[in-house]
Amino acid sequence: MTFTGQGAPLSEPTGRGASALEVALEVRDLRVHYETPQGTVLAVNGVSFHLRRGEILGLVGESGSGKTTVAMALLRLVQPPGRIVGGQILMNGVDLLALPEREFRRWRWRKIALIPQGAMNSLNPVLRVEEQIADVIEAHEGKQPARRLRERIVELLAMVGLPARVCGLYPHELSGGMKQRVCIAMAIALTPEVIIADEPTSALDVVVQRLVAQTLLEVKSRLNASLILIGHDMALQAQLADRIAVMYAGKIVEVAPVQRAFARPLHPYTQLLIAAIPSLERRQPLRIAEGLTHDLRITLPGCVFHLRCPFVVEQCRTIVPHLRPLDTDHLVACHRAELWLETPAPGG
Repeated sequence: MTFTGQGAPLSEPTGRGASALEVALEVRDLRVHYETPQGTVLAVNGVSFHLRRGEILGLVGESGSGKTTVAMALLRLVQPPGRIVGGQILMNGVDLLALPEREFRRWRWRKIALIPQGAMNSLNPVLRVEEQIADVIEAHEGKQPARRLRERIVELLAMVGLPARVCGLYPHELSGGMKQRVCIAMAIALTPEVIIADEPTSALDVVVQRLVAQTLLEVKSRLNASLILIGHDMALQAQLADRIAVMYAGKIVEVAPVQRAFARPLHPYTQLLIAAIPSLERRQPLRIAEGLTHDLRITLPGCVFHLRCPFVVEQCRTIVPHLRPLDTDHLVACHRAELWLETPAPGG
């Protein structure tokens, strides 16, 4: 497996020990709830992390872990019955959650932008590509001279590897990979400092996945932006991310530089995610997590993973583990993580 991340490590998990100049975005104790007839779903339950300038942070976990809800919360796009009930999202010293909606609109897409999940359904089917990108630009910058606007759109498409003729095409005339790159072009139209890519390669074949991943790297480098890469594809994270933050049941359970996370994962859930990556070199059964999935409507005592953890002890069932540093720039929320500091993780 090839690691290409180039982030420089800091000493603290949330940026408090780092210069403000080094941190592009900081999330503190973010909580998002969904009200349902069956009860309140704690979709994001006290998530904290920071994103360094120029780095790629992978936010990984299985479906339903809260990754996409975090992305929506960062842009204040959580839809009812969901609501952000607490926390801070800090950017350039400003708490984005404290801003009035009218003022936050000036930040959305200008400072922080989203490449949405499912490019197939993200584009308006009755508008040409040029019109859709123009809408993004003019919604924030006002009416633009037609010629200059066209030149700008062609330049954006070129940045993502698409020819000028794509301007006049409708979404149904584009391949899946082309649609995804149009979404990337729309996200970078206002040169944001932070880009959130939510499952950017899902539903694409392997060749197109590689092309889209390369496009993301090139765009990030050209804009000198920071990127949050959301997904469950651990192999893709290994190729692109500098650090990864692992989510389970609405909480972050491990944060580490990507090479260290793959070489010595300290949380049992991270170990299972990595062990589930298919390998042509090792012919052995894939490990699975047995047991019941945590019901997010219920606040269980202890660790959120204890119902499925193969290493659970009584302490895990009664005491909540908090993220704590166990190695340089490596944090884990597990009472037994010291077991794997000196010995290889099972199946690793």
